[in-house]
Order: sequence, then structure tokens, then C-alpha cells
Amino acid sequence: MTFNEDANIGGSKARRRGRTAAIAGGGGVGVIGIAVLLISMFTGQDLTGLLGVGGGGAPQPQGGGAIIEDCATGQDANENDDCRLVFGAEVIDQFWARNLDGYREPQLIIVEEQTSSQCGVASNATGPFYCPPEETVYIDPTFFGLLRSQYDASAGDLAQLYVLAHEYGHHVQNLIGVFQEHPNNGTGPDSNGVRTELQADCFAGAWVAAMTEEKDADGDPYLEAPTPQQIADALNAAAAVGDDHIQEQSGGQVNPESWSHGSSEQRQRWFNTGREGGVGACDTFSVSGSQL
Repeated sequence: MTFNEDANIGGSKARRRGRTAAIAGGGGVGVIGIAVLLISMFTGQDLTGLLGVGGGGAPQPQGGGAIIEDCATGQDANENDDCRLVFGAEVIDQFWARNLDGYREPQLIIVEEQTSSQCGVASNATGPFYCPPEETVYIDPTFFGLLRSQYDASAGDLAQLYVLAHEYGHHVQNLIGVFQEHPNNGTGPDSNGVRTELQADCFAGAWVAAMTEEKDADGDPYLEAPTPQQIADALNAAAAVGDDHIQEQSGGQVNPESWSHGSSEQRQRWFNTGREGGVGACDTFSVSGSQL
């Protein structure tokens, strides 16, 4: 995945925030995404109860942070992880504005060290997550180094944007009422938590398939088509955060009844389902457990 060097973002809406150890009141409420897996692995706590508690309606932002103003062109995005995420968010927002009536953009917070949110502390240890009450995605770019070192995953350009698109997929789920219609019902290979995560992977795949269609104000595409190696890197990242892979990496037994995100194979397969079939192919809640 390479950004067109001449593409212009036309003004960043993302904010940079961090260097605070405080945790906001109500911390831990509504964390959705890769974070649940990582926190559980690092602390040994079962945090799967955090899944699916997001609410619709107006966001309740935490506020604060400085607007990121040093990301102007596609060249910046190619050379800097922060700018890659800022540009990626712009492209993902455009995609969903075309594909979802009434879409409203989430806030993107680029985390430095750590910061607080209504869903708890955000850092590279907790991983990227979506906080439904705020309609905000939190991501520390240094997480990708952790992905490489701890999970044997390629964290190249497209792999990074797969993670971002997955979290934006949770925002879409919040907007369309998925969390309310399919609330947390525990863990397991057929649980709502697994179906929610696989749908977000599918949404990410749908975006990747259409990523070159989004253009800046001058009509220049933001992105070039991904190479086979970049697609492979994104699939590798999806596999690295599969429940079974993380259980194996932590030295434990593979226990499907404790799954909250799905296996490596499932995450890769639903990512590809989105790439091949688009958003309309991403109804993970209508298929039987054997088809999941």
C-alpha cells in the first residue's frame, strides 16, 4: 500500500494526545477491538465482558489534544506512521460516507505514551481500540512494533491500515445498532463477540478492495492499489491477533470456548470475504456457527 505522493489531505481532523496516567471515570466501559485480546494476554484478566456494550446516539467526546498539522501530503503518509493513520482515516471516512447513509466520522486520537478515555487508559500495551460512548478510535503507532515483536506479525503499511479500518468497522457497527441488536452473550466460537469482530474484519477487507476509489479535492487518488505482498502482510496481521494464535503464543491450550475475536483462519477468511464481496457480504450474524 502506497499513498500517491501528490495527494492532499486538505486539513487533518485527527488529534494527538498523551503523557497522562489518569484513567477517566467509568474506565473500561465499552472497549471494542484488538485491545481486549491484548489486555487479557498481558494481565491475565478476562475482559471479554467489555464487548458489545456500546450505545448509539450522540457521542460524548473526552476532548483535548492538539490537531495534527504536520501531515499534508501522501509523501508524509508514506514516511511517517502518524501521518499514515491520519491519511488512512480520511480515506476510510470517504469510503463509509459513500456506503452508509447518515455516516458520521469518529474522532481519531493518536496516542503518545498513554492517555485516558471513557473506556480506560489507551497505550501501546492496550492496543488500538474503539470507545463507543465517545465515538473515538484510539491508536498508539508504537503498537505496530509490539505486533512485530510479540506476535510474529508483519506490520507493514497495509497491515497498519487494516488495524485502523477494523476499528472504524466497530464505529460503523455502533452507528447501525449492531451492539444493541447483538449484545455480549459470553465467549465461545459462536458468540456475539466473535461475530462482531469478524464483521469488523470483513468491513476492513471491503475497504481495502475499494481503497483506490477515494480521491482528494483535486481528483487525485489517495492510494495506489496494494501489492500481493501488502495483502499478505494484512492477512498476517489478521492471523496474529486470532484467539487461537494468541493462546498458543502465551503457552496455553487452544480453548475455543474462551474465544472473543475468532481464530486466525476465521479472521483471514472474513477479511477476504469483504475484499471479494464488499460490505454486503459482511453479515456475520446470519450465518450458522459451522459457516462462521
